[in-house]
Amino acid sequence: MENKNLIIVAVVVVVIIAIAGIIFATGMLNGNSNNNLGTSQLKTEFIEGSFVGNVTLENDTQKFMHSYGDKEHHITYNVSTVDNSSQLMEVYELQGVSNPEKRTFNGNDWNIYFTQAMPGNNTNNTDSSKTMNIVICQSQGDKQGYLIYAIFDNSSDVDVSGKMFSPGYKEYIEPLLKSISLKESKNVPKINEEFGLTEDEFSQQLDLIHQYKSGNLSALQG
Repeated sequence: MENKNLIIVAVVVVVIIAIAGIIFATGMLNGNSNNNLGTSQLKTEFIEGSFVGNVTLENDTQKFMHSYGDKEHHITYNVSTVDNSSQLMEVYELQGVSNPEKRTFNGNDWNIYFTQAMPGNNTNNTDSSKTMNIVICQSQGDKQGYLIYAIFDNSSDVDVSGKMFSPGYKEYIEPLLKSISLKESKNVPKINEEFGLTEDEFSQQLDLIHQYKSGNLSALQG
């Protein structure tokens, strides 16, 4: 484990960057001129609901992660499921994704996080004009967890800087969450496998994270 104490810390950086990078992989910067908001259907084997606006499926190559795009407003929505989304958020907290707002819609308890990321894979990029705002909505059920990543590109005309009071949340995120119904699905990915670790290795990583959060700052060193 001596070489794996920082694996989760390193991997989560890649995860956040990869999430942000999907904007470019799906052509989200091409723009569109559809001014009719309306709603668009969200339907997968594990989640159903409706987006606000003209939102279309952009990437459907993975069974348990689907990417949708609002080209007019430059927003990407990634929806995914994993067996324990709460543990995933514990990992994200090490990168500053913390202090969620808590809401309940349709009997589903949601943790709502606000964070930011830079596009591409250049972690040294400090150009604030390229910063993308990300809203992560997480809900944990009895047998599996659910995640919605709403990525607002830096060129998006939708403001999310006010967080829960922003147009981005009030007009796009909240209506989506209010429409959501969650479903149990088969063969849900295990969180340890998503990080390339065995169950024991992942448990040890979580133990280190818990030690770190309890004040043992040396837990993730070495």
